Amino acid sequence: MPFNQLGLDANILKAVQEAGYTEPTPIQLAAIPQILAGHDLIGIAQTGTGKTAAFVLPILAKLANGPARSGMRALVVAPTRELVVQIEENVRAYAKHLPLRMATVFGGVGERPQIQALRSGVDLIVATPGRLLDLMQQGHVNFSALTFLVLDEADRMLDMGFLPAIRQIVEALPERRQTLLFSATLSREIESLTHEFQRFPKTIQIGRRSNPAETVTQLIYEVPKHLKSELLVHLLRDPSFDTVLVFARMKHGADRIAKKLESSGIRTATLHSNRSQNQRLRALKDFKSGDVRVLVATDIAARGIDVDGISHVVNYDFPMHSEDYVHRIGRTGRAHAVGDAISFVTPEDQTALRSLERFIGRGIVRKRAEGFNYASAAPAGADSGDRERRPQRGGQRRDQKPNMLGEAARPQPNRGARFHRGGNSAGKPRSATAWRR
Repeated sequence: MPFNQLGLDANILKAVQEAGYTEPTPIQLAAIPQILAGHDLIGIAQTGTGKTAAFVLPILAKLANGPARSGMRALVVAPTRELVVQIEENVRAYAKHLPLRMATVFGGVGERPQIQALRSGVDLIVATPGRLLDLMQQGHVNFSALTFLVLDEADRMLDMGFLPAIRQIVEALPERRQTLLFSATLSREIESLTHEFQRFPKTIQIGRRSNPAETVTQLIYEVPKHLKSELLVHLLRDPSFDTVLVFARMKHGADRIAKKLESSGIRTATLHSNRSQNQRLRALKDFKSGDVRVLVATDIAARGIDVDGISHVVNYDFPMHSEDYVHRIGRTGRAHAVGDAISFVTPEDQTALRSLERFIGRGIVRKRAEGFNYASAAPAGADSGDRERRPQRGGQRRDQKPNMLGEAARPQPNRGARFHRGGNSAGKPRSATAWRR
């Protein structure tokens, strides 16, 4: 079914066509009619399948064709500023022929321009939870006209400890609204949480839950820890590795990997929480344009990466959690494209590898790099920079805290806690297609 049969506004269809899209992806085909019909929605689909357009397009259509109202009418909440910026780009592309006013709200930059944008009046806001809550508490946000709430990457927001902030945000919203929740994976905790925020949601699941995209070729390279950097350089001598996203567990490790690649003549950028907002945006821009061949990133900082044509994802450091593996390799093989996901596995990673294979329900092919000397000994008293040094300040070992991304620190959720329905119960809808919680 083409886009023009989904009930979208003519100006939106024109923008979609100009963006080069001809047919909707499965998640778009399933979600758009349900959202246009006024239903709350839980959308489960792998990264790269078009989730953003699945909620942006119908929201724009309803804003364009609905009654004229002043004030913010749609709020999209996402876990990281990179993802906020990416969603903003998509909204502006699809709304280019509409008189839409929008603003972004996220940490790591000054508040004043964001406050001015809110005061000037906007139809749609894309925000991270921490900064949005800060501006709410300062009295700069008015939700009285809001009819749409989108929680994007909901599982990651829970993992990052944003549940208390999200609850406070939702409590401030009108009861009569349409709530959409999208995620690449959906845990039982999130499923329970939807009962607080949604009313009789429709559930759409594209592909098997928690499984990586079928278009990604997954390979394991078993390698001694001290040879990981040498193996990466060896693989990158293959010209087919033309746009490569490398995942490191720690930001300090990401810097060491980038330094090694640069010293080998490979143009590299880094993306992690110690980089300023301008540095991170420049890294993404250079990676998208091809000015740099390799982007080395940590998990949370890479959450908003939406780059077409990534040929390879390399898990330089094996992910601690199986869900992170799914998110990482979803950066390649996006939509109908193909891609390769390579994971370096040391003897210390074998337990985590077995857990991952149980999680995805399949074994991953083992491969050895041709022409690489696996017998090379480690330098005396060193491990080629692969040792995970403890940061000197704060004692924090992993790049997993919201405040490292410019957000206010938030308490971590009690993953074992029982979720209770909040007191913000939904009002009765005006009609079958009225706004619902």
